[in-house]
Parts: sequence; C-alpha cells; structure tokens
Amino acid sequence: MNINDELKNILEWVICIIIAVALGLWIRYYIMTPTQVQSVSMKPTLIEGQRLILNRTIRFGDKLPERGQIITFEAPTEDYLTEKEFEETPTARYKEPEGAFNRFVHDVLEIGKISYIKRVIALPGEHVKIQNGKVYINDQELKEDYLSDSVKTESEGGLLVDFTVPEGTVFAMGDNRENSHDCRAFGCIPQDKIESIVAFRFWPFDKFGKVE
Repeated sequence: MNINDELKNILEWVICIIIAVALGLWIRYYIMTPTQVQSVSMKPTLIEGQRLILNRTIRFGDKLPERGQIITFEAPTEDYLTEKEFEETPTARYKEPEGAFNRFVHDVLEIGKISYIKRVIALPGEHVKIQNGKVYINDQELKEDYLSDSVKTESEGGLLVDFTVPEGTVFAMGDNRENSHDCRAFGCIPQDKIESIVAFRFWPFDKFGKVE
C-alpha cells in the first residue's frame, strides 16, 4: 500500500467519524435524548434520580404541547417578573447569546444551558386564575389527579395568579407546587424555548413506561 492509499483510508475514516458524530448530535438534540431528573419540583410524579427519554421533535413545526403533558424548557434569564414586566406581558424573559458561535454552543450543543421540567397547565388564550389553593381555567376548576391530595396551588411569590396566557406561549407548573419555581414567578414559556416532551421513564425498571 502506497502513501496515497494510506491517506485515502485515513480520510475515509475521518469522514465516517464526522458523519457519525453529526448524526449522533442530530438524534440527541432534535429527535430523542435521555435525561435524569435532578429536582424535587415534579414529585410525586417524577423523583430525583429517575431517568427519562425526551421526545425533542416538538422543536419542529408550530404545534404546541397539550395540557397535562410534561415538558422541558430553557430556564428564563429572569427568575421573577417585575410588576411592570407583568403589565407589559406575562411572558418569561430571555437574554439571547451574541454571535453565531455562541448561539450554536448554547442552542445546539446546549453547553451552559439550564433546563426546567414542568407540566403544561394552560394554553394560549386561556384565562388562568389561582385561588384558594386551586387552579381555574376559563372559570372552570382544573382537575389535577396527578397531584398529591395534600397539595395546594398558591402564588409561589409571583404575580401570575389572574391572567390570560399570551399567544405562542404555555403556562406550566411543577406537581410539587410548594417546592417548584415555575411560571407563577417568571411567566409563560414561549414556544421556541420549549425543548422536549417527556416520552417515557426507563429507570427504575419497576417504573418503566409512559409518564402521566
């Protein structure tokens, strides 16, 4: 084998490796990816240490998640809406990375990005009211069988207790309402910040299956 043949073989291997890495990244960030529950905000539905498969195809198209689905989304830049911001729009605030490279690292590789996992409670155009420990959607009490019997929904120190969900956003909260930092504080989540829908749980094995 001459030098040209060796270089050709090396180049073919390099190309194969690049294609495999690119395909792996594409599947992981745009189709399906595993994750581990790291917070207590979704108890008792999800417990710390449990492992999930996330369906990331929600990032394509204009379809929003449905009420009751558990989603992941990018954590807002601002932890709490101010009263002035709430009056402008009850939508979460984000600071976008500057420059094409920084956007690629942040949006595609997701290096340094923080994500939250919560349940969708209300959809665009719906009126939400939190009163006496309960949630009302368009003046109808929301039945939440996934909550523990002792759980009550309060304002969690935020302003979103009586408002209409803006177009192109969703209102989401954790099932562990007293220990969940969620849309009650930082506002509704824009569609382009929704990263995935929880597809199913694969660990522990005795909890394997779809998450309701």
